[in-house]
Amino acid sequence: MGEQGRTRPSGSAQALSAAYDTALLDLDGVVYAGGEAIAHAVDALAAARGAGMHLAYVTNNALRTPEAVAHHLTELGVPAEAADVITSAQAVARLIADQVPAGARVLVVGGDGLRVALRERGLEPVESADDDPAAVVQGYGGPGLAWGRFAEACYAIARGVPWFASNTDLTIPSARGIAPGNGAAVEVVRIATGAEPQVAGKPLPPMHRETILRTGAERPLVVGDRLDTDIEGAFNGGVDSLLVLTGVTDPAQLLAAEPKHRPTYVDADLRGLLTGQPEVAGSLSEDGFGCGGWTATVRGDALALEGDGEALDGLRALCAAAWTYAGDAAGTPEAGKALAKLGW
Repeated sequence: MGEQGRTRPSGSAQALSAAYDTALLDLDGVVYAGGEAIAHAVDALAAARGAGMHLAYVTNNALRTPEAVAHHLTELGVPAEAADVITSAQAVARLIADQVPAGARVLVVGGDGLRVALRERGLEPVESADDDPAAVVQGYGGPGLAWGRFAEACYAIARGVPWFASNTDLTIPSARGIAPGNGAAVEVVRIATGAEPQVAGKPLPPMHRETILRTGAERPLVVGDRLDTDIEGAFNGGVDSLLVLTGVTDPAQLLAAEPKHRPTYVDADLRGLLTGQPEVAGSLSEDGFGCGGWTATVRGDALALEGDGEALDGLRALCAAAWTYAGDAAGTPEAGKALAKLGW
């Protein structure tokens, strides 16, 4: 598990729902988008649960409480309890509690998810830098977060109060497109203060620690759509990952991924939990990499693809060729013509 310096997607003779005991599922771009379930997600998750896989929902979005997230999932047809949801708010609250006295005040720049998580750890949320906070915590507060909240954080940080952030995702998907995420808001405070926050969310260890503590997973599989949070978080935690192509990552970005952003498995959507994964065999020095009916090679400064079959098999073969060619670096030979053969 958790192969370092991966040069090709892995195969699995077993369905992933049988090979792993727990799926650690990202939400935005994986289970839903813009509040609506992604195609095939509801049925695929029901089948994985029916096969005995524990489903846990792991999100960097600190705005909503686990209860609210579980309620939303249940409304979409994905039955969930609050205990099935792990948020970056919970991870950052534990990180803060480890460093400040019990019952300490914490200035909150964010939403209810942060306040509930802080109270769970015995800390007192406050709203002003004048409330003598022992820490400042910043999390996604939604589009209505007032500009004055950033000022309160800056006042406290300037006095030497330690600053924490739930996560630093620069963007967040919405029904209308890509919107600024908590990372963009963190940059406002960083620029104004010159300070650096302690960050808890994916891909950093505090989030992985929180997830394992709350789920008890022994053979977890991280499932996500983002290379720089979900897949890198799995890499940092030394566990396997499944990238689904229903969110922000497109095939060209996947081919150019640096080692810590290379997933163990690649599939179109959550139906990938219910099947095995085909092997990618071969090498650049011989006849190229084969998967299904496709063979991928590097010719000059471009990826080449020959054959026919399922588009995903062609993408897996291309990943092996691109990642092997790049080695321990990011980037890839020109891939446009090869991807066009697959309809991307």
